[in-house]
Amino acid sequence: NYIHPYRVQILGRREVDYLAKGTPEDCARRISRIVTLEPPVVILADGQSAPDALVSMCERAQIPMFATHESSAFVIDVLRAYLSKHFAERTTMHGVFMDILGLGVMITGESGLGKSELGLELISRGNGLVADDAVDLYRVNQTTLEGRCPELLQNLLEVRGIGLLDIRAIFGETAVRRKMRLKLIVHLVRKETMEREYERMPTEPLTQDVLGMAVRKVIIQVVAGRNIAVLVEAAVRNTILQLRGIDTYKEFVERHRRAMASGG
Repeated sequence: NYIHPYRVQILGRREVDYLAKGTPEDCARRISRIVTLEPPVVILADGQSAPDALVSMCERAQIPMFATHESSAFVIDVLRAYLSKHFAERTTMHGVFMDILGLGVMITGESGLGKSELGLELISRGNGLVADDAVDLYRVNQTTLEGRCPELLQNLLEVRGIGLLDIRAIFGETAVRRKMRLKLIVHLVRKETMEREYERMPTEPLTQDVLGMAVRKVIIQVVAGRNIAVLVEAAVRNTILQLRGIDTYKEFVERHRRAMASGG
């Protein structure tokens, strides 16, 4: 079989049997073929022991070698998941990233609109904080964006006038999350921005490009007297319905069309 150069080489029971079978010259040639392709690491799975020739060649080429009793299929799955996250495309967004009703929601908006205060109120309503101010986003596969908190800011929320709050210490372990998948962006705007740049009832769902993926987006106008936390939770519930294939706006348009067709 063709061996890709510069790739991690995982050797299970069959591969080790193949390398050890035959004359010493055949074994040395087969092992040399692997080593000369410069794998970053060689892993022996299924509890296999490395042939002496493989050990000596890896030592000369300074190639690390590890051994495990786990199956080769399990090792491949673990490495694929780990490496896909480690080398994923990444970016940092400014906002408050939360777990709201089980959905990963990024709260963004113009400066001074109270994003952190909104996050605090949502936490008091039983939702969870992932990150405040700076959110690290990773595209872990073709359809998934994962958001995490930088280590320096873990569990912290900054509220103007109060300062830094340790959410885990104040509200308990269930009030924080290590990571979430980004599914919705809630963007807060002032009244004049809403009237100037956005439709009151958009005919098509809004989206925002993040690392080449279109993420659903909702615009919420911030004015005195509005309960923004309730509006955010309502937007999240509506998004959950849309993800399940239920579009209230389209159903309303269809209901209106039927009423016009029947002359009602």
